[in-house]
Amino acid sequence: MFELPSYDLIVCLRELNMASITLRFALAILFGGIIGIERGKKLHAAGMRTHIVVCMGAASVMMVSQYITVVTKITSDPARLGAQVISGIGFLGVGTIVVTGHKQVKGLTTAAGLWASACMGLAIGVGFYEGAIVMVLSLYLVLEVLNRMDEKYLKNGNSFNMYIEYVSGMRFSIVLKKLRQRGWHAVSVEEVRAGGENCTSMLISLTHSGKKVEHDLLLEELREIEGVLFVEKM
Repeated sequence: MFELPSYDLIVCLRELNMASITLRFALAILFGGIIGIERGKKLHAAGMRTHIVVCMGAASVMMVSQYITVVTKITSDPARLGAQVISGIGFLGVGTIVVTGHKQVKGLTTAAGLWASACMGLAIGVGFYEGAIVMVLSLYLVLEVLNRMDEKYLKNGNSFNMYIEYVSGMRFSIVLKKLRQRGWHAVSVEEVRAGGENCTSMLISLTHSGKKVEHDLLLEELREIEGVLFVEKM
């Protein structure tokens, strides 16, 4: 029959010893990997290895803080090193945030995930196992489950941005006509950098009066127009 760990064992694992150090690094690898795998599946720059390293590094910082306070008996604030991790992780977050040529910002969720992984590592490093377990489950739920809801209900809603490239000699009114036939209305049209001498690029904000619409069907019909070179949803 399954029995909960004894209180003495929990107290022992909160102290700084070889068993607790091993457990904390193992949890940092496991929990950081869980969050990193979700990001890696979507081909983001910061994947499993990056999240694991960040989580392990944060955990080690908190263990160093605990060592300084408990073992060396040096009077200091044990939270000082952890605070530096929270602020210092920003340089990794900035590296994952990019502004595409279509003036779209990408990587914010990955940057936030790295920051959260660092915070999770701090919890593991100080021996706050309960908080770390709840956090990894919550993070995975937010990144995986809510992403599916976002794809189903929000990103397939009645408005979205579209990027299109077409031969310069083609009349753009042909595209607008196709949009109106499907009930879409162009809220704004902005010409972006040209894809070549004979190519024109447009960023279009679209809206639809209907409640349930299919973006992919519209994009496929636009790609079939003679002269259209490239179309994608932003």
